[in-house]
Amino acid sequence: MPSFKLTVSYDGTGMVGWQRQAAGVSVQGLLEDALAELDGQSVTVTGAGRTDAGVHALGQAASVSLARTIDGPSLARALNAKLPLSVRVLDALSVAPSFHARFDARSKTYHYRMWNGEVVPPFERAYTWHVPGPLDVPSMAAAAAIFEGKHDFAAFQSTGTEPVTTTRRVLSASVHVASRSGASEGLARSAGVLVVFEVSGDGFLRHMVRSMAGTLVEVGRGRRPSGWVADVLRSRERSRAGPRAPAEGLFLVRVEYA
Repeated sequence: MPSFKLTVSYDGTGMVGWQRQAAGVSVQGLLEDALAELDGQSVTVTGAGRTDAGVHALGQAASVSLARTIDGPSLARALNAKLPLSVRVLDALSVAPSFHARFDARSKTYHYRMWNGEVVPPFERAYTWHVPGPLDVPSMAAAAAIFEGKHDFAAFQSTGTEPVTTTRRVLSASVHVASRSGASEGLARSAGVLVVFEVSGDGFLRHMVRSMAGTLVEVGRGRRPSGWVADVLRSRERSRAGPRAPAEGLFLVRVEYA
């Protein structure tokens, strides 16, 4: 049975997330349905992570094994011919049957995008959190750096979840104003700027990145000092952190493997 590592990009707008559910369109469901047509039998696709409803991916990773013989490039072309344009298989790489997209992952990188301006451009509205009013980006960057290292992130997980452990290692965390060029640069000057929170880690709790982003915006708006993030971490209380940022600003950028 040939096995593959798929790199998948998708627009999560209007979808229920990565995981197949009883109702609604999911990325996993679309892939499995397309693969079942190709393979002539039921196929299970395993993702590196379960992105939530409305969350996007530039480079989600998934693993799958098939009964039929096919090479990677042909598989990618066949899938893209069956999938909606909102979901694209960027690459299909042959791997050992033991490869597991989730358990073999070493790190994941997310971007959380915020449009900081009074007016959000129509081409950004589905892919950013609109945050009007002044934002102190250097203070947000200083606060983000506090996330780096091994910490208990219980204060940033979604309530009602019970993971085995809430300790995670954040490899890097930063906030910056995205560079733009040409027409986009002119638009940014007139309407606002794109602020990006980038975070890489060995794993993330449910809604952790969105809770981190909401906390950083509290700092950026001057409601809290940057050092407050350390107090929130120590508290382990979700009520102490900032609000959970909307799903549409979150992108899974890449998954790294050994």
